Amino acid sequence: MNYISTRGKAPALGFEDVVLAGLASDGGLYVPETIPQFTPQQIAGLSALSYRELALEIMRPYVGDALTDTELASIINASYDSFRHEAIAPLTQLGSNEWLLELFHGPTLAFKDFALQFLGRLVDHFLIRRDESVVVLGATSGDTGSAALEGVRGRSRIQSFILFPHGRVSEVQRRQMTTIPDANVHNIALKGTFDDCQDIVKSLFADADFRRQHQLVAVNSINWARILAQVVYYFYAALRLGAPAREINFCVPTGNFGDIFAGYIAHKMGLPIKRLIIATNSNDILARCLHSGSYGMQGVHPTLSPSMDIQISSNFERLLFDLYGRDGAAIDALMQQFRTDKSITLRDDVLQQFRTLFDAASVDDATTQATIQSVYQTTGELLDPHSAVGVYAARACHPHKDSPLVTLATAHPAKFPDAVKAASGVHPALPEHLADLFERPERFEVVENQLDTIKQFVAEHKQ
Repeated sequence: MNYISTRGKAPALGFEDVVLAGLASDGGLYVPETIPQFTPQQIAGLSALSYRELALEIMRPYVGDALTDTELASIINASYDSFRHEAIAPLTQLGSNEWLLELFHGPTLAFKDFALQFLGRLVDHFLIRRDESVVVLGATSGDTGSAALEGVRGRSRIQSFILFPHGRVSEVQRRQMTTIPDANVHNIALKGTFDDCQDIVKSLFADADFRRQHQLVAVNSINWARILAQVVYYFYAALRLGAPAREINFCVPTGNFGDIFAGYIAHKMGLPIKRLIIATNSNDILARCLHSGSYGMQGVHPTLSPSMDIQISSNFERLLFDLYGRDGAAIDALMQQFRTDKSITLRDDVLQQFRTLFDAASVDDATTQATIQSVYQTTGELLDPHSAVGVYAARACHPHKDSPLVTLATAHPAKFPDAVKAASGVHPALPEHLADLFERPERFEVVENQLDTIKQFVAEHKQ
C-alpha cells in the first residue's frame, strides 16, 4: 500500500514513512493510493468479531508489509487494554432506531483515545526498529492533547509538545494534559485560538530545516494512522445494527473533519452508509460550505463545545481531493487560494457530489443546553455538549428514522461538568481513575502567539 499527497508534489510513501512523516513535504495530507474494497459477503463475515479482531481485519490492508499480523495485533490489543468497557465502543439506544455510539471509555474520556493509544504505540514500535528518536508536535482544541500525551507519556524515544488555546479549553481538558508528570511531556498554552495553534504546527512541519533538525512527527488528525484507527468503529457499530443488509446513518460532532472523514473511508470501502451528517456548533464553516458551496472563515467564537471551535478543518482537504477527481494540482491551487483569501468556492459538480452522501446542521449553545436537558429527562442519558450537538443535528437532518441513526458520543459528560450541570441539574462525576484530577499539580507555560517563540521553546525544552 502506497500513500500519495493531496497536493500532488510529494513522493509516494509506504505506511511506516507516512506515520512518521504526518504531513507531506508539499504541505498536503497523505491518503491511500487506492481504497481497499470489501464485498457485502466479506463485511457480513466480520459480524462475529470482537472490536480488537475487527480492527486487525480493517487495518491490515492499509498497513501492507510494514507490520506482520502478529505485530499489528499486539499493538491493537495493547491500545485498547486501558478502555473501561468490555465492548470498547458500546451502543446505547436513545429511541426508535436512534443510537449513541459511546466513544468515551478510553483513558482520557474522549474518542481521540481510539486513535492516539494506537498511534503512540505504533510510532514507538517503528522508532525502536529504526533506533531513532522524534519530537511529537500537535495542536488541540481540547481532547487531542490529553489523548496524545497519554499515548506517548514516558516513552524514552519521544518528546511531545502540545499547543492548546489559553483559556479556551475546559478545566478538565486542561488538567488532563497539564497534570501528566512525565518529563517527555510539554504543554504550551498559546495566547490565541485553536486555529492559531494549528497554523503554527502546520508552519513548523512546512519548515523543512526545522522539521528535519527536530525529527517532527504529527499526532493531529493529519496523521493517516489516526484516520485509520477511527474507521474501525464505523464498521463495528454498523455490523451490530444489521449491516451489510441494512444501510446505516451516522451523525458526527465535527471540528477538524478527521472523525467524519473516517466514516467516508468506511463508506468507500463498501460499508453501506446512507448519510453522513456533519454536526457543528456556531463555528459552522463546514455546514455553510455544504449549504452554499462557499468555504470561508468568519472568525472563531467560544462555545460550550470547545473541541469544535474551529474555522479551518484540515481533513476537509482529503475529501476535496476525492471530490476533485484526485487532482493534486487543483487541490494545491485551492489551498493556496484559501490561505490568501480565507475563502474558496466549490465547483457546482463538486458541491453536488458533496451533498450526495453528506448533510449538515449547526447548533447554537442554547439549543445544545436544551438538548442535554431533553435527552436526560426522556432517557436518563447525560450528554456532553459535543454529543448534544450531534444528537440535535442528527434529528434535524434525519427526522423520520427510516433506517438506523447513530450519533457519535465523542466525550464523557464529566469533561464538561459546568455546562452539563447548568443544562441538566446533574454534576457528572469523573470516573475513579480520574477522581483526584483537581488535586494533581499542573505543569504548563503560557506563550505568545508567535512562530519563532514556539520554535525557540521546542529547541530549548527538547531533551
